Amino acid sequence: MCGIVGYIGVKEAKSIILEGLKELEYRGYDSAGFAIFNNNQATLFKAVGKLTNLVEKCKDFKTQGFSVAIGHTRWATHGKPTEANAHPHSGEATFVVHNGIIENYALLKEELIKKGFKFSSQTDTEVLVHLFEDELSRLSDPSKAFRAMIGRLEGAFAILLITKSEPDRIYFVKHGSPMIVGLAEDGEVHFASSDAPLIGYTREVVYLEDGMYGVATTNKLELHTLETDEVITPQFKRLPESKNFAQKEGFRYFMEKEIYEQHQVLIDTMMGRVVNQKISFDDEVSPSLFEGIDEIKICACGTSYHAALTASYLFERLAKIRTTSEIASEFRYKEPLLRPSTLFIVISQSGETADTLEALKMAKRAGLKTLAICNVDNSSIVREADATLLTRAGIEKGVASTKAFATQVAVLWMTALYLAQLRHSLPREKLETEINALRHIREVTKVTPTLHEKLKRLSKRYLHGHGFFFIGRDLFYPLALEGALKLKEISYLHAEGYPAGEMKHGPIALADSELFTIALMPKTLLYDKIKSNVEELSARDSTILAISPEPFELADDFITTHPHEHPMLEFFEMMVVIQLLSMEIAIRMGNDVDMPRNLAKSVTVE
Repeated sequence: MCGIVGYIGVKEAKSIILEGLKELEYRGYDSAGFAIFNNNQATLFKAVGKLTNLVEKCKDFKTQGFSVAIGHTRWATHGKPTEANAHPHSGEATFVVHNGIIENYALLKEELIKKGFKFSSQTDTEVLVHLFEDELSRLSDPSKAFRAMIGRLEGAFAILLITKSEPDRIYFVKHGSPMIVGLAEDGEVHFASSDAPLIGYTREVVYLEDGMYGVATTNKLELHTLETDEVITPQFKRLPESKNFAQKEGFRYFMEKEIYEQHQVLIDTMMGRVVNQKISFDDEVSPSLFEGIDEIKICACGTSYHAALTASYLFERLAKIRTTSEIASEFRYKEPLLRPSTLFIVISQSGETADTLEALKMAKRAGLKTLAICNVDNSSIVREADATLLTRAGIEKGVASTKAFATQVAVLWMTALYLAQLRHSLPREKLETEINALRHIREVTKVTPTLHEKLKRLSKRYLHGHGFFFIGRDLFYPLALEGALKLKEISYLHAEGYPAGEMKHGPIALADSELFTIALMPKTLLYDKIKSNVEELSARDSTILAISPEPFELADDFITTHPHEHPMLEFFEMMVVIQLLSMEIAIRMGNDVDMPRNLAKSVTVE
């Protein structure tokens, strides 16, 4: 999703802003730009497409001495990806960058047009500069005008604003979209919408909470609450100092690197949590969170929803507790029946997913206990939830999630076992079997050169046809959904995930030689059932790629997995296979698998 950076200081501001925007590329964007006040001169650059286009546009521009600068990478919500719609937006003497959505922008725009303001874009953001300048003409005070502007807004927003009347400062507000501000030892001020652009520039940062606004000048941060306007003392936290995570380490794409490192990050995910023959969350989640609970609802979007659906099988099977999974964007509007005896779990890689965050707030208002499964500490969802289990996946730069999904499923499996311990729902020997299997997932997720080379060669046979079916049963149904999502995200080919037993209830009508079926056929779980379903497709001449430890004579192509005694080990091994297969198909098609079209890493709007 959109990214924000800001800077106040004497260093060459253009370079700092561009470096910050580059760190935010992984979030997904379709245009970029920046505005700078330097030596009483205002400069604005904007470009559509990759950041390199912006770099080329401003190659002859440099700052000297003190500057104030704001920059932005935009993912289109209101208005197409055009230079006019790119940020920063400008008025007569004001520049603004903004993440989120101004829900009442149409009414504000109509009002401002009647007052004579001219609009040059299709965006909701442009109302901000004109509204600020309207308030400034009325109040003659930038601080009061900024506060008045914020008071008129509805929706979710993170905003940086600079104005010629006070060219030494940045006004800011955070309400529903992330914003971080850091003060460097030499008095410089840095803003960003995530940690990455700040690393190396400052060691101490403030993670702004919803309803915080203020103004920053050299070596000074003034912070207020929107609700009461009281002054807040900034609470600084330590920022990591290493940028090694940003390196591809010899891989072609970040996605490839992240698939390969899954077996390593899963060690971090389990560290301190799998202790001897039990699951321990003592320093993270209190057992009291689960007291009085007779049902679990899990809410998420996209890949995280597939992890949630996987968990619904695990919680019912292991913890013996009724569990349902909900798509957050649907849950918010279905008028759900929420009971205090329900534990509400939300899952988000970024911790900023707008629909998931709003669903979490709904659950809290209804009095439910809440638990977040997340990869980003200090994110909005983490701060909102009663308790959090971090996935510890590290920064994931590929837009199509891989290691985030793996670690989410691992954490949810551990949570199901932890709850099983509390509820005494599993015999001791069964619990030990589960934990022993959990310890082995890091081994089955290790990519071997033989496997990867086979998938590279195989991928050339799957570049045509009229679609893909990924099919599985039980736990492997959500994995089929995830496999189909991965393929369509990065290859732009049509793919569906389906429960294998449902094929004969309609979808089998599509079966012919140009329909590719990716069949997940675990030996440990309903093998004979899935085999029968695949045979039905084969009889209709569908092209079959079977993934299984058991040879399948009707398969046109076959990926042999290792024999395991636990279905979750088969689950994780097959997960790696479908990730690599999707990536290799997309690479053969010439696509940028790290930054697929129309997609964003952190979806902070509805």
